[in-house]
Amino acid sequence: MSTENQAEPLKTADFNFILPPDLIAQKPAPDRDGSRLLYIERAEGTLAHRQFTDLPQFLRAGDVLVMNNSRVIPARLRGRKGVGGGAVEMLLTEPARDATWWAMVRPGKRLPPNTKIELFDNQGRPTPFTAEVLEKNTEGHARLRFDGTEDLLAELDALGEMPLPPYIRRDAHGHGQTSEDAERYQTVYANPAGSVAAPTAGLHFTEPLLEQLRARGVETHTVTLHVGLGTFAPVKVDALTEHRMHSERFTLPAETAAAINAAKADGRRVIAVGTTTVRVLESVAADIQLLDATSGSTDIFIYPPRDFKVVDGLLTNFHLPQSTLLMLVSAFAAPGELSGRQRMLEAYAEAIREKYRFFSYGDAMLIL
Repeated sequence: MSTENQAEPLKTADFNFILPPDLIAQKPAPDRDGSRLLYIERAEGTLAHRQFTDLPQFLRAGDVLVMNNSRVIPARLRGRKGVGGGAVEMLLTEPARDATWWAMVRPGKRLPPNTKIELFDNQGRPTPFTAEVLEKNTEGHARLRFDGTEDLLAELDALGEMPLPPYIRRDAHGHGQTSEDAERYQTVYANPAGSVAAPTAGLHFTEPLLEQLRARGVETHTVTLHVGLGTFAPVKVDALTEHRMHSERFTLPAETAAAINAAKADGRRVIAVGTTTVRVLESVAADIQLLDATSGSTDIFIYPPRDFKVVDGLLTNFHLPQSTLLMLVSAFAAPGELSGRQRMLEAYAEAIREKYRFFSYGDAMLIL
């Protein structure tokens, strides 16, 4: 069933739910793999409450586990206006032409083109670096040119803070952030830098747990999708058909593509760690029968009803109401049908009753 012949298109409001604020995780679990795991068995529609360390019990030899290995950059910068001295906050969202960056800026209306910004380091101290607003787009985001450095990424460890989402409350200039945030808002297998939000489903893995999975015959492979606005931008329209995703850069390595092709040919399962991994695999699969090594960008928007060509299982966190992530998970809960939305909202209601921890630092869900 496709969206074209859908009689009553789903609305953004159909994916709303009420979450008690005390269930929004403010800190990671004491141990990386110490989160809870809500297991959903699609065929029978059953739920089970487990621990993340139970994950190997649900996977079997021959499964291909695919993870997004993008590394989060310290993308939140602070400074002051060169004229007037007002406080400025910038969240880098994606690199642009000529070594510039697009960024969300606050206070946006007070930062027109040609505004100069003096940057602080992540301890709130002045630096020799400056940024200039070159242009603004229709969404109010600014394209910034940074002066004083040839390579902004090389300076971010000193300048920037980890881009924790606003629902994780921390003070400015890193005073509220800790070394724990720098470590735990990053997967243990993070490699190429480029994300401005963590691929959070992977935060639960430890090296020993990955080794345990490999010892059971589970193959582990990676893709790269640099998380940006496409993943975390809110849906601002009523009809899902009118929402346009921002593009995000991805790479599917040859080794991962070959492993997936072999698994599909053998009837073995492909398990995606996180919605970003799903978006990479289903984007590439939409164009070709057999996957091949490729790099590019994707603006794929997955919502019910949707069939999945590659992914047989999904490990994910609990997502915000009315978010594109919840919509994707709802589509996966019942491929090709609309009923996944109701299934997922019921599972979320159960998680709320059982006081699971939600969002980036929260607990996990496995759908098979």
